[in-house]
Amino acid sequence: MVTGAMTSLKLLSIHQLHISAAAVHSTSTSTSRGKQALRKSSWSDKEVPLPIPLPLAAGAQLKLTRLVSFPRHQIQRFWNWSNWSASASVSDLIMAEEELEKKLDAGGLVKDLRECFNTGKTKSLEWRVAQLKSIAKMLDDKEKDIMAALYQDLSKPQHESFISEISLTKASCKLALKELKRWIMPEKVKTPMTTMPSSAEIVSEPLGVVLVISTWNYPFLLSLDPVIGAIAAGNAVVLKPSEIAPATSSLLAKLLEEYLDSAAIRVIEGAVAETSALLEQKWDKIFYTGSGRVGRIVMTAAAKHLTPVILELGGKNPAVVDSDVNLQVTARRIIAGKWGCNSGQACISPDYLITTKAFAPKLIDALRSELEGFFGGDPMESNDMSHIVNLHHFTRLSKLMDEDKVYDKIIVGGQRNENQLKIAPTIFLDVPEDSLIMEEEIFGPLLPILTVKNLEDAFAVINSRAKPLTAYLFTNNKELKKDFVNKISSGGIVINDTILHVTVSTLPFGGVGESGMGSYHGKFSFDAFSHKKAVLYRSFKGESSMRYPPYTPEKLRLLKALIGGNIFSIILALIGRSKD
Repeated sequence: MVTGAMTSLKLLSIHQLHISAAAVHSTSTSTSRGKQALRKSSWSDKEVPLPIPLPLAAGAQLKLTRLVSFPRHQIQRFWNWSNWSASASVSDLIMAEEELEKKLDAGGLVKDLRECFNTGKTKSLEWRVAQLKSIAKMLDDKEKDIMAALYQDLSKPQHESFISEISLTKASCKLALKELKRWIMPEKVKTPMTTMPSSAEIVSEPLGVVLVISTWNYPFLLSLDPVIGAIAAGNAVVLKPSEIAPATSSLLAKLLEEYLDSAAIRVIEGAVAETSALLEQKWDKIFYTGSGRVGRIVMTAAAKHLTPVILELGGKNPAVVDSDVNLQVTARRIIAGKWGCNSGQACISPDYLITTKAFAPKLIDALRSELEGFFGGDPMESNDMSHIVNLHHFTRLSKLMDEDKVYDKIIVGGQRNENQLKIAPTIFLDVPEDSLIMEEEIFGPLLPILTVKNLEDAFAVINSRAKPLTAYLFTNNKELKKDFVNKISSGGIVINDTILHVTVSTLPFGGVGESGMGSYHGKFSFDAFSHKKAVLYRSFKGESSMRYPPYTPEKLRLLKALIGGNIFSIILALIGRSKD
């Protein structure tokens, strides 16, 4: 076997690679240069040369020069990314090229799923329960595999993976199984006197064939949670997991095919090309979790077919801290919601703090002390923090840190390691409001603190920006709590804690304005993927001529009395004694 051939892969976009290779005679297995290039490779839209050693048969010549679709999860099939060594043969590469030339038949996929849905299969209670039970079994059977995939993608600690991904998914599934019979029952509603005798009800019916486009920061929970709602509502589903979390994406594709009914539930892996192909199709609903930029693309594509959408986006979530709080508890809960949540790579993490100038030093000291207690004297050595998902986002966060306006505002942390994709918990004090770090959602372990003269001024700061997904307030002041709830518009509000509202199944989770539209969780997930059909039942009795021509003054008087609902007026109209 000859393994010294260096292949230059030039990343043309997030989903396309141009490949060329030539064999040379050598016996080495890999090079440190190749390993380093792989570790530093970034799946961004920038061009990145990736020198990779390929094992080729002696004397063999291989030249692949066509532009092919090559998502990262498919590359993993041919190179062992865990130990950075190459193990592909010539036949592997040829098979890869042939496989990747096959375009996703998104139209055929939707057609097949719609035919399945039209059989009524997914509408039955038995089918829905069977799929939900299979998901619950999958979560129990494959817990270790799920944790391993999350660690591979994000270096998530097992504790965090279980709490924020596995347990929440289990809870959603368990609730749906417990409540589904009640959810699907028609809701009886009252009818007015003008339709009597009659009865009415609201019937929840599945929308049809729905698309769920997930994201990378909580790649398991944010994929399966909406899928559970879609299945509970009786829909056929396509899940498109994020290619930026390739290990989890690959695992989801494997597990859902193994455990669920593939005639009605499919997983499509890939990147921009595959997502674009899916968005060209007509769906009965699209559920997207991710950035506002891509959310606009999804909404534009959906508008072509008048497809309704749920957009779970994000924003700059404020946390306002009063001076009358339990300081240690407040600091710990802020840290848990920021750095304990995937190193700040969460749409519900506090994005910036606001407190008074007088109280800021005490708050900073408490945060510094509790951070050291959580992650040690050198947080870069801690195993209890996730790493940044890839080099692209590491570079983006570094740019925020290095801006001239904010670099000298760092008061805690600031350490980083590009090779490990790790950034220490970093706190800034009084950064300018026109700095980059205050203009975009941070989505990382950086936390600016803004100071104001009094906390009422914080309301103006928050309301001057786009509506956030979540707003936090720490205080014991009842009037301040009331004002905060009434005057701050956001997807949700939590008083004296962070992030825990997402665990409350009786609360809807979703954004408002630029932080998103629509909501889910618990029954709200079932409702999100259901059409509320209005049904009115009447008999052939109780017929009245007043609704039919010829119209007369007597008929009009009686009609007015009926619509008014006053019994005395109705009696007067019937005996011809109405005042009108």
